[in-house]
Amino acid sequence: MNKPSPAIVTQDAVRRLPRWALLLLCVAYIVPGYVGRAPWKNADIASFGYMLSLLDAGHWREWLQPSMMGMAPDTGALLPYWLGAWAMQWLGPLGMAPELAVRVPYVLMLAGTLAATWYAVFHLARHPSAQPVAFAFGGEPAPLDYARALADGSLLALIATLGLAQFSHETTPALAQLFFGTLVFYGLAALPTRTMGATAGLLAGTVGLTLSGAPFTVLIYLGLSLTALALPGPTHASGGARARALLTLLALLLLCLGLGWALELFRWQLAPWRTQWTEWRSLFQLGLWFTWPAWPLVLWTLWRWRRQLASLRQQRHLGLPLVIASVPVLTTVATLAGDRALLLALPALAALAALALPTFQRSVASLIDWFTVLFFTGWAIVIWVVWVAMETGVPAKPAANVARLAPGFEPVFQWPAFVAAMAGTLAWIALARWRTGRHRTALWKSLVLPAAGATLCWLLLMTLWLPALDYGRSFAPQMREVRALVGDAPCVEVHGLGAPQVAAVRFHGGWQPTPARGPVQCPWLLVDVDAQASLPATVTMAHWRLEERVRRPTDDNESLMVFRRVVTP
Repeated sequence: MNKPSPAIVTQDAVRRLPRWALLLLCVAYIVPGYVGRAPWKNADIASFGYMLSLLDAGHWREWLQPSMMGMAPDTGALLPYWLGAWAMQWLGPLGMAPELAVRVPYVLMLAGTLAATWYAVFHLARHPSAQPVAFAFGGEPAPLDYARALADGSLLALIATLGLAQFSHETTPALAQLFFGTLVFYGLAALPTRTMGATAGLLAGTVGLTLSGAPFTVLIYLGLSLTALALPGPTHASGGARARALLTLLALLLLCLGLGWALELFRWQLAPWRTQWTEWRSLFQLGLWFTWPAWPLVLWTLWRWRRQLASLRQQRHLGLPLVIASVPVLTTVATLAGDRALLLALPALAALAALALPTFQRSVASLIDWFTVLFFTGWAIVIWVVWVAMETGVPAKPAANVARLAPGFEPVFQWPAFVAAMAGTLAWIALARWRTGRHRTALWKSLVLPAAGATLCWLLLMTLWLPALDYGRSFAPQMREVRALVGDAPCVEVHGLGAPQVAAVRFHGGWQPTPARGPVQCPWLLVDVDAQASLPATVTMAHWRLEERVRRPTDDNESLMVFRRVVTP
């Protein structure tokens, strides 16, 4: 017996969020962070380095085993590096800088993630079990309008989630996994009603997720979906549709299993069982801030829809997001992937968060509004005050803190960044005044301010603070100092450098790095300060003279020792 729905919604509450406003919000969230900066350490520039190395590949087999000076990537991903290398091959001849060209497919993947989340929730919200209470004399919303309003709410919840901001603006396999994982979410959500589109989404999502280094996640998703369809019980799909869905999922399972096996993509790095309370506390804190503000809304959803949780197979709007979110959460606990694994849970958590909207009372919505206005307005003021301090030296204390954290940084005033930051701030003020005024209730209104506030702070950080963040989070300042010593050397030997540092030597320095024990003899040698004792015996230090020790301005632990060859072998 179906339990009564806790959603009580009127037709007036599901009026449409203006498309121009939603698209403008997405653009303001997506674009900042992709333009105007150098690759950041560590995963961002390391991935960029593997993409650059593919451009030098002389045989197609090298594309199946990306490496950089003999170092393989941490994950078994292939497709994310291919996309970046292809972008440089296609857009480089048009004059686009390599670091910008590789970001083009990732911009599209972030936009695709937002769109796939919207459509996944749109199809789930049309399920009969998700519909709100029908009133005795009419007035309940039309199913399409209700589904559209919940989809808008899920998109706003996803944008508002703190953990999405940085990782979604890096050119790493994590964003590719997020995009293809969201396609799988969409495909499973739409499969009962949109067979062709859902099948295309599932094919692209499962194959892409497999090639992006997460084949086990694909197999778990498909295995659980097959199990749910194969078990006897009531279903809203016809017998023929159910059989077609079973065949589709089984074919995809075999395809991804064969693809992962053939390309040797199955790599499962289990973390040692956490025995210390501090380790569990750190993991718990990660979940709290990374999924904020979605997790309080998810808990509210689970409480208000608790009577429906006993029959999740019939409650697809609850069951599917719970399954999609639980796999990355368990992966975060069981493996070493950490927050990058948890990233895949965000679209499904946003879907569950949206289901809290039709159960809110007006007092709860008002509390969210006022808390959000105060929270994000406070952070926006802090960002502006620190920026003014960087530019003018007043107030003195924030300026001194910046000088201490980023020694040697010289602020640069950028008119485009200032105009964008000012426009975003004025838009936030106008939105806050509109939302806190007396207006008719709309289902998505409670998430407008969180999404807009998160977008505002991200926009301000990526415009006003971008020069300082770029100075502190990239290898460019360090490599400029190294280049002042080395100049236009034909090559440099390196030892003890990780993949991010090797990529920085090639990209920022412009040299072709070679191992210190290699056959190529270069006039300069770069050694990590902690790796001097491990130099190979073939490297005779009497042949080298230490010129200088160059540190990253914001990190004493990442210093390079620059040696000049004084004896030619």
